Amino acid sequence: MRSDMAAFMAKNAAMANAAGVRGKDGRKKRTSRRASHVEHADAPVLGGEEEKQPCLSEEQRSEQVRRRRTFGIISHPDAGKTTLTEKLLLYGGAIHEAGTVKARSSQRHATSDWMEIEKSRGISITSTAMTFEYKGIQLNLLDTPGHQDFSEDTYRTLSAVDNALMLVDAAKGLEPQTRKLFEVCKMRELPIFTFINKMDRPALSPLELCDQIEQEFGMGTYPINWPVGSGDRFVGVYHRPTKKVALFDKGGAATRSKGTKMSMVDAYGPEIEALVDADILQQFQEELELLEELGSTLDMEEVHRGQLTPVYFGSAMNNFGVELFLNSFIDIALPPGVTCTEDGIPVDPADADFSGIIFKLQANMDPKHRDKVAFIRVRSGHFQKGMKVKVARSGKTVALSRPQKMFAQDRSTVMEGFSGDVIGLNNPGSFAIGDTVYTGKVKHFQRLPSFSPELFAFLKNTSLSKRKQFQKGMELLLGEGAVQVMYSMDEFKADPILAAIGQLQFEVVQARLLQEYGVETTLEPLPFQLARWVDGGWVAVEQAGRLFNCELVKDQWNRPVLLFRNQWGLEQLEKDVDIGPLLAYSMPPREA
Repeated sequence: MRSDMAAFMAKNAAMANAAGVRGKDGRKKRTSRRASHVEHADAPVLGGEEEKQPCLSEEQRSEQVRRRRTFGIISHPDAGKTTLTEKLLLYGGAIHEAGTVKARSSQRHATSDWMEIEKSRGISITSTAMTFEYKGIQLNLLDTPGHQDFSEDTYRTLSAVDNALMLVDAAKGLEPQTRKLFEVCKMRELPIFTFINKMDRPALSPLELCDQIEQEFGMGTYPINWPVGSGDRFVGVYHRPTKKVALFDKGGAATRSKGTKMSMVDAYGPEIEALVDADILQQFQEELELLEELGSTLDMEEVHRGQLTPVYFGSAMNNFGVELFLNSFIDIALPPGVTCTEDGIPVDPADADFSGIIFKLQANMDPKHRDKVAFIRVRSGHFQKGMKVKVARSGKTVALSRPQKMFAQDRSTVMEGFSGDVIGLNNPGSFAIGDTVYTGKVKHFQRLPSFSPELFAFLKNTSLSKRKQFQKGMELLLGEGAVQVMYSMDEFKADPILAAIGQLQFEVVQARLLQEYGVETTLEPLPFQLARWVDGGWVAVEQAGRLFNCELVKDQWNRPVLLFRNQWGLEQLEKDVDIGPLLAYSMPPREA
């Protein structure tokens, strides 16, 4: 999938360069994607028209955009992403006590992990959106799956953010999943902030960690803070902007509240000498001198172009350095910028017309109802509860009568929103992943691709009496895009073919069908490893004649897909058969 994603992004980058559009910050902007019948995307509007918010001026909309920061966290599994997410929410006042993925049954589970399978395994396998205020700035945090089997969900989530926070385990350095996700961030030219976590455990040297990032990613580093000690002798960090050392109290209450005590002292002098062991202090001061002599300067333009990463050291588990990171992040991170349509037309975030893109669907977030929530990233304008928008793909008009602010599984009604905001819309079938919704002139933001799966299996319902539940569950779960669904051309094989990046995706679908719909299923694996979409459609398939070394199936849009056992089979078919281009990714239809 890594090469498939790279090929797609390279093609996208070429299109963006051809458009030649840049935002106010000088970066090339990413693209995100058309009738008179009105549908209600949440519920019918009862009791007349919704109360409208007053129209805002461009200056007022611009001010709302300036105070927003939308970001996602990328990391390898077990780097501490869920723990850091909770501590950020803690400092933002969004929660009052942090759960931990290592919590015992008597303690709370992590706020961002709301599925039963996430709670039982202690891992994040779905993206969640959380919004909180911090020092007058609205932070929209998209928590992404850490497991590599769900990298496609992570890709879609990263298409909805303006900044990325790269979390690195201090003991392990850069790891495979971090490398893969970094490539996506780099292709999208996202500003990347680096938090080197778990400094309170045995760790690589901070110089070595920075060197890894520079050598492997070709990106400069600028440490905003620098650790004083490591492992059980990690006592604090030097804060370069203030030239002070923040020493932390290792009190027991610090791990589950924001009550970490922090004292600021000079890096040199009797006060720090009395508080820090002499050998640790000497090593720190030597590293500090080297850092100041050889270190780069903090060039904000390079940061915003993704060429220089601000680096922070700390321990999310013990709240060491988290507050210092948050204070710095809100000052440096980019607010929402210009987005280009598929046709290269720039859309300013403060435009009068509303627009947004559906980047995720999630079924059954409310266990009491069989709901399906569509997550929309606002791209421009002033979102208002009850407003009517058009869906670019279908041309339908939809009334957004019950929009919700998402906080993991919890939600509350939203009256208005602006560019950068992530809003949940109850979705009875109006939206699909990658849909553009808008008011005013027709807009088509860049659609979101699906990449070639690597595992394939028939999904079979073991109970004929639960056929309706099986079909309903499949409709909702597969609409989320966590796995792809294909169908055999053999009319006697009606079972859907699940297509996934990794085995865990199959397990999640089966577990959720059982837990949420009471349907037991079995998998019948298929011997394929690659999928390629026939760019020329069914006409190209018919003209090609008999096909060897592959299996012909159709996707959910009724388009031809070829499944191959290995790369050799694909190469042989391309060599022997004139079938035209075969694509390693698919795009949803621009119009229904």
